[in-house]
Parts: sequence; structure tokens; C-alpha cells
Amino acid sequence: MSGAGGWWRAKTTPAKVETYTRWSFHFFAVIEVSAIGLPMIGQAGATLSGPLIALVTGHAVLCAVTASRALDWTRGRRDQPVRLLWALGAITYVCAVTALALRGQGGPGDGARGATATVFVGILAFGAGTTALGVRDRRRAVALIAGFACGAGAVCLPLGLPVVAALITAAAVFLAGGFLAATSVFSVWLLNAVYELDEARETRARLAVAEERLRFGRDLHDVLGRNLAVIALKSELAVQLARRERPEAVEQMIEVQRIAQESQREVRAVVRGYREADLAAELAGAHGVLRAAGIECTVTGDTAGLPAEVQSALGWVVRETTTNVLRHGNAERCTVSLRVTEGRVELTVENDGVTPPTGDGSGGSGIAGLRERLAAVAGTLEAGPVRADGFRVVASVPLSGRTAGARVGGVAS
Repeated sequence: MSGAGGWWRAKTTPAKVETYTRWSFHFFAVIEVSAIGLPMIGQAGATLSGPLIALVTGHAVLCAVTASRALDWTRGRRDQPVRLLWALGAITYVCAVTALALRGQGGPGDGARGATATVFVGILAFGAGTTALGVRDRRRAVALIAGFACGAGAVCLPLGLPVVAALITAAAVFLAGGFLAATSVFSVWLLNAVYELDEARETRARLAVAEERLRFGRDLHDVLGRNLAVIALKSELAVQLARRERPEAVEQMIEVQRIAQESQREVRAVVRGYREADLAAELAGAHGVLRAAGIECTVTGDTAGLPAEVQSALGWVVRETTTNVLRHGNAERCTVSLRVTEGRVELTVENDGVTPPTGDGSGGSGIAGLRERLAAVAGTLEAGPVRADGFRVVASVPLSGRTAGARVGGVAS
């Protein structure tokens, strides 16, 4: 059970929906056999029950295989199974006509006739519903179901059934096949929608990263663009003055040196602002992003009064753990709590939907980077699995004079 549970938890949400959809189509085969084939034991005689059950079982297996191939086609993993669809249609009619032709082989009474009619309608309905998975256009799917229904009515007439009975049979095939086709098509549409939503979430995350990079690039351009232009002009002027052995060349180079040092300080200020993280903003952003991704998120705690260095270090913890929840897990719930106890600030981030790791769960460059940042403010970080499928990250930073003078690792570089 633990292995099966781990296999299921390791899947992403779209993969889980696809697995559920695929096995739902396979369950249609079980329904066909149990609802149409097994009742033949009591309805038909001993002579007919065996052949009828064999027909239904073989047709159900073929429908399951076709549905699986058609689902792979809708996901773009293989070509459209045209030959298999034609084969299913032909075998469906062969099985249905064979069942209807066997109605005279039973004993006296209406049991055999009713059993063969049930098999006839059921095989055509399941065949039509499964074949509809192999077409994309709704009009073609409706035309396909109508074709099966008309074919059912046309087959009944040469076999001696009355016109009214043929029309009722055609209507039954159309309604039952239409219901199965609509169910199958809706399941595939829902699966595609889940995959598109997952791709949209990944695209949104990539766009957020790209936007942040563009912002950083604009800031650097604003800082360096003007200064570099001035440095280029003054350097060219200094070269010309030096060639003429003018003493003003030294003053121009001193000015170039001053502008270069000023540019270096401005770049450091930009990088410092980029690397520092505001804890309140990060908590609000994590709550919004996780809720938008369909993850139930609860954030508790107050950041008021915390030193800037502590907020920056813990803000990076929130940013990194939120990214991990979105990318590496299949979480449904996430809790973020911030509290101050006994002169320490403790941030806890816990989520579910994580496959139990084989190690201690504390590896990874992201966790290592967070430990380095927290170490610069005398903080600690603990990360590891909890319960069956949970993961918890606990960051603790002291509120002391040591913290007040510390700086987040990497900011001063």
C-alpha cells in the first residue's frame, strides 16, 4: 500500500487526472461485461449464454484498447488510430449482427430474444461511444453516433424485425451511444483543460521571473548607461590631451576614476536592493501565488518591529519555499506561520503533496543557499519530511545585538 501510495503521490495533478480518465475508460469495459454479458447467464439458455458472453467480453477488451490509443492521440503522443477505429467499427457490427442472428438458437420463450436484443443494442452503443473518442469535431461525433443508430435500424429489417421495433432499436442505440460518447468526450476535454491550466501556471511563473529580470536590467541600464557614456567621452578627451602633452589629461583621468567608483557604488546599491527581500511583501506574494495555483494557503504572524536584516533573510526563505511548493510538489495545502518566542523569530512553512524522500530531505542548492543566508544573521534552518506526504521548513533567527549588526550573505559583495 505504501508503494502504491507513493506512486500516486509522485504524480502531478494533470498526470493523476489522466490516470483517472484512462482507468475510467477501462472501467467502461467492466461495465459492458457486467451489465450486458453476465446477465445472459440467467436470461439466455445454456446454449446461448456462452457465445453471447464471449462476444461481449471480446468487444469490451477491444473498446478498452481503442479508448487508450485514442486518449494517447488526443494528448499528442501517437498518431490517430485510424485503422483501429475502423476495425472497432467493423467488429462492433459483426458482433452485434452475430448476437441478433443467434436469437433463434435459444429455447422457447422470450428470454433468448430479449437477451440477444440487449446484447445487440449494448455492443453498438459501447462501440459508438468509444469510436467517438477518435474524432475531434462534435459534428462528426454526432454523425458517427447517428450512423451507428441508422445501421442498427437497417440491420434489424432484413432479419425480420418489425419497422417499429427497428426504429425503437435505432433510437436506443442513438441515445445510449450518445450518452457514452458525451461522457467520454467531456472527460477528454476536462483532461486537456487540466493540462492547459498547468501549462498556464508554469508560463505565469516564467513570465514573473522574466519580468523581474527585465526590471533588474532596466535598473542597471539606468545606473550604468549615463556613467559609461561620460567615462567614454572623458577617456577619449584624456587620450587627446595626453597626446598633446597637456596636464589637463591627469585631471580628466581622475574624473574618470571618480565616476567609475561612483558607478560601482550605485551597482552595489541596485544589487543590494534586488537581493534583499521584504518579509511582509514576500508573505503576501506567497499567499497570492499559492492561492492562484489552487493551493489552500494560510499565513499567520506579524512582521512589525522586526529588524531589516531578519526580514530580508526570512523573506528569502518564504520566496524559496514557495517556489519549491509550486515546482517540486503536488500540494493542496500550505501553511506559513511567523512567531516570536524567547528572543527568536521562527518561520515555519509546511505543505503536503510531497513524495517521501529517500534521504533526510535537506539536500538541494536552494536549501544550502538559505542556510548560508541565515548563518549570516546567526540563524538556523531545518528542513525535512513530516507525516506521510508532508514537508516542513523551519527557519529560526535570534533577536539580539548580533543580528542587528549582521548582513545577509552575498549583499555586501
